[in-house]
Amino acid sequence: MSDTQLREQMCLLAKSLFDRGLTGGSTGNISARTDDGGLLVSPTGTSFGRLDPGRLSRFDAKGVLIAGDQPTKEMSLHSAFYDTRSSAGAVVHLHACHSVAWSMMPDADLDNFLPPLTPYAIMKLGKVKLLPFFMPGDPAMGDAVRGLAGKRSAVMLANHGPVVAGKDVEAACNAIEELEDTARLAMMMRGISARALTDAQVQGLVTKFDVEWDD
Repeated sequence: MSDTQLREQMCLLAKSLFDRGLTGGSTGNISARTDDGGLLVSPTGTSFGRLDPGRLSRFDAKGVLIAGDQPTKEMSLHSAFYDTRSSAGAVVHLHACHSVAWSMMPDADLDNFLPPLTPYAIMKLGKVKLLPFFMPGDPAMGDAVRGLAGKRSAVMLANHGPVVAGKDVEAACNAIEELEDTARLAMMMRGISARALTDAQVQGLVTKFDVEWDD
């Protein structure tokens, strides 16, 4: 994919997320690997609904900003995923309502944030790590992701929002949507004795679809 095509795809997918209420205002950020090993990143203070392909922050393969506007203040999150996961071709971070709500529940599982309600979050995300609250833009968020040593493709920042790495920008967007959908189901089912997937069913999915599922 050419640089121009990747820019257009990033902005198209970001607008789709914005238009459907998955992140609002000037929240959220998105990045993707370029063919030359650099990065394209959404600029700081921009809206997913109005990203300009020509103004995306452009980094070279050494991590030097060479064109475009100043990048998101959450660059530490993006860099942490790229540095620890060789398979990461894109990273998306949203301020998605239901996943944020689920992160505030006192019984949310720190190691496996999403309950096993459907197959799809398991297949697309594996286990999602719930990280503690950090001040927006705090480099410690990136340090927390690095501390996972590349073992997770997705984390949930408590009281803040999800962050997902994927093989490309479309895969990352699809996966983060699945995360939010599952959190929405969890909130809908809260207080109800819903039938979740059994441990055996989860392990069957992990095996069949070769899911990363560290202990």
